[in-house]
Amino acid sequence: MNKTALITGVTGQDGSYLAEFLLEKGYDVHGVIRRSSVDYRERIAHLEGRPQFHLHYGDMGDSMSVLQIISKVRPDEIYNLAAQSHVQVSFDAPEFTADVDAVGVLRVLEAVRMCGLTDTCRIYQASTSELYGKVEEVPQNENTPFHPYSPYAVAKLYGFWIVKEYREAYGMFCCSGILFNHESERRGETFVTRKITLAAARIAQGKQDKLYLGNLSSLRDWGYAKDYVECMWLILQHERPEDFVIATGEQHSVREFCYHAFKAAGIELEFEGEGMEEKGIDKKTGKVLIEVSPDFYRPTDVVNLWGDPTKAKQQLGWDPLAKTSFEELVHIMVQHDMHKVAVENVADTLRVNLAEYLEKGIVK
Repeated sequence: MNKTALITGVTGQDGSYLAEFLLEKGYDVHGVIRRSSVDYRERIAHLEGRPQFHLHYGDMGDSMSVLQIISKVRPDEIYNLAAQSHVQVSFDAPEFTADVDAVGVLRVLEAVRMCGLTDTCRIYQASTSELYGKVEEVPQNENTPFHPYSPYAVAKLYGFWIVKEYREAYGMFCCSGILFNHESERRGETFVTRKITLAAARIAQGKQDKLYLGNLSSLRDWGYAKDYVECMWLILQHERPEDFVIATGEQHSVREFCYHAFKAAGIELEFEGEGMEEKGIDKKTGKVLIEVSPDFYRPTDVVNLWGDPTKAKQQLGWDPLAKTSFEELVHIMVQHDMHKVAVENVADTLRVNLAEYLEKGIVK
């Protein structure tokens, strides 16, 4: 019989890639979506209509809906990816972040227990490198002390520890994947990497003048989300329930990301100045294309995340750099956004032409 998987957060970047991955493995895939009058399912639209793909309305803030879905689906595997995942937003909406990212994990675990699935259902919890926050050692591995540095990270830390508690108290097969930054062309446009790649495409095509960012010296371990979902699956196929760091083991600055993104768009940057005065300049024209703005600095800022994926490599046989390098990741994102902006330009031209035709009475 085919395995059945339940994915919360299926409409997100990771959820959509994971759904594709599991469908290719022959799973029956069930996703949880929130009811909305606005369509936000573009990442999974190509999957809808497949006989092995099913959607259910629910909300991580509503324990009854979580319980009802798990009771109905009775999954073999649950991937809890749903979260308020934007660090900056967590400072503006800390209570909502805590309810979804912390207590939401508890709701899933309790629902599994109440449905009598303790011995049959394996649970993956999407944890985060933000747990390390104000880092106490580099690189960070499974034994590095946590020092969360945002409401998002604090909420996720509760999720991490409640998973360990249910694993030890009830013998449940539940694990956390401590994911370092993972990006893709499906990343939301408010996240810094996608903000950079879209700006590079728009500036290259004359649709934007300048990009404003926060700390260009912040260091991150960036991987490709499409590669990372495989490791989520491998964690649940492991013989023992354990927690794993999921990272590339390489570190790059926001400045480097900008350089490679603009290079992929046909613009070579050079950087001048330091701190708030630093600027990214088009080497060919001398035009300032990137400036630093205090608006994008956080009350407490994490500046040095760098993962050590040794355990995942040794025990799971997973190596992300054998799939997609940092430069390849940036290139994939920029090429996607170059096409997106080009399509937008065509659409804008058609709208302008149509307005002129209507005004002149050429069309009605």
